[in-house]
Amino acid sequence: MNTILIGIIVANVLISYKGFNDYAFFRKFEFHVGSIRAGEQIRMLTSGFLHADMMHLFFNMLTLWFFAPVVIDSLGNFSFVLVYFGSLIFGSLLTMLFHKNDYSYRAVGASGAVTGVLYSAILLHPDMMLGIFFVIPIPAYLFGILYLLYSIYGMKAKNDNIGHTAHFGGAVGGYLITLIKVPSLIVDHSLMTILLAIPIIVLFVLAKSGKI
Repeated sequence: MNTILIGIIVANVLISYKGFNDYAFFRKFEFHVGSIRAGEQIRMLTSGFLHADMMHLFFNMLTLWFFAPVVIDSLGNFSFVLVYFGSLIFGSLLTMLFHKNDYSYRAVGASGAVTGVLYSAILLHPDMMLGIFFVIPIPAYLFGILYLLYSIYGMKAKNDNIGHTAHFGGAVGGYLITLIKVPSLIVDHSLMTILLAIPIIVLFVLAKSGKI
């Protein structure tokens, strides 16, 4: 049992639990564009340890529990921590980029960090099979592509309260950090590396053309 992984999960549980029971604490450390632009950049990190409710916390930690060992076994503890926190920051930065003029925008959750770990695991082992709803089998690489395309749709539609931008930013972070750490993947898994990059390219083309 990896102590670093356990430590991250415990930190998420304790800080989230504090936020569930202390509204002032929750508001002080959540992601809030107006406050971040006023100088409270620490929220870009602390918001990743708060969650909206127990279900939100549970699913994020469950996903982390399943996929973190894949990254740890392949890259080691230090690189896992780099992927986790790097993806968290990538998610926050992309959220700021897309919502910088929406001063009332708020968000919480480890989803960016967890999605980065998930993407790192997919890139390292694209032949993994994932179980959608723990039942429907799907290749990891296909899940990764569909997930990012769904995130783009969610960012464009803006019809729910899910932080699709943070998810997407986290995925980009996990993807880039993993390739930097293991550049041989570009050759060893070249087709999958290209396929997983397609949604990232689509997002930035849409953003550049003002369609998202």
